[in-house]
Amino acid sequence: MDDTETTASAGPAPAGRPPVDFTPAERARGRALRRAQLPWALGGRLAGLALTLLLGLTPAGAGLVSAVGGWFGDSRTAGVLAGAAALVVLGQALQLPFGARLRAVRARYGLVTQGWAGWAVDALRGLGLALVLVLPLALGLFALTAWSPRHWWLPAAGAAAVLTAALSFLHPLLIEPVFNRFTPMPPGPLRSALLALAERDGVRVRDVLVADASRRTTALNAYVSGLGATRRIVAYDTLLSTATPREVELVVAHELGHVKHRDVPFGTLLGAVGAAVAVAVLGVLGAWQPLLSAAGAADAADPRALPLLAACAALLGALSGPAQCAVSRRIEARADRHALELTSDAEQFVAMQRRLALANVSDVDPPRALELLFATHPSATRRIAAARAWQATQGQGGPERRADPGDSVV
Repeated sequence: MDDTETTASAGPAPAGRPPVDFTPAERARGRALRRAQLPWALGGRLAGLALTLLLGLTPAGAGLVSAVGGWFGDSRTAGVLAGAAALVVLGQALQLPFGARLRAVRARYGLVTQGWAGWAVDALRGLGLALVLVLPLALGLFALTAWSPRHWWLPAAGAAAVLTAALSFLHPLLIEPVFNRFTPMPPGPLRSALLALAERDGVRVRDVLVADASRRTTALNAYVSGLGATRRIVAYDTLLSTATPREVELVVAHELGHVKHRDVPFGTLLGAVGAAVAVAVLGVLGAWQPLLSAAGAADAADPRALPLLAACAALLGALSGPAQCAVSRRIEARADRHALELTSDAEQFVAMQRRLALANVSDVDPPRALELLFATHPSATRRIAAARAWQATQGQGGPERRADPGDSVV
């Protein structure tokens, strides 16, 4: 654990003063973790982008693709697959020291329960999953560029949109189980309460599952996953063993807000449109002769153009990141309001936000620049302030139903 001690929980403020939600020690602990993580998290992003740009905007990437493709003779298909695999493996290898250092930092703050062997296995799983996803995409892409080096992006844009939508639907069925095991929540008061909450909200869910997150972390979370027949409520086992039943309901009520407001279909649609637009931009950049010359490729049909296309895609993703984060923060704030409206329990919502922030060792009030650039959720202090503002507009004296602070989840 970190040397910074967490003092007793924050209590009510003196009359006339705003409530004190986090003690100075709790705030300092979150800031300390953020400062310890930031160089490695940001360094990993920048290093990955720098490597991708180096390989894509210089002949180095073309040389790499030619070298690994040469091991398989003159086969264009083998060259494309080998080149794509080399780029994936290099990128993942570069991220290993940054990821390892991040894990070590989080372990000092008590957020990691997984050993190094388990971490290494997860890294291999991530590599395998990346190869399974990237290699067929690369093969399909270069089949289209062979068909038309200049107009390949027209069918590719449509295919990218369809694949984005398909992956959104298949993610809970094929990808989530790679990293976690899910078991049905046993029948009991909490399961009944969560299903009743979804029914009252008009959201149909197939099941309530428990994810074995404690194998890796002490962090708390829950989410609603899937579309249509695959939709289910998923709660981390760490949340169930730590939070009160009412707090678990508040977390799930927030997640139901995403379903109620169709955030997943909207996000899928937005992602599909974004993927199509990105492919169209890649079509323009991949036909620009100065870029092709710098990359050492003849045209978009040349397998040596693979690093160039990867670099352009990475740059587009980095540039669009802040806008994506801004949209995400608005969506999360709307889901918070939905949770408040569904439960009419602002006090327990505040308690839930406090518990999540402390358990996850969050920086509850980060620098605004970092929040604008990287945060997908509003800070804990902003979420709590919004809840109190909502409560004031309702003229509430308190929630209709409160959980005993000593309650535990059964």
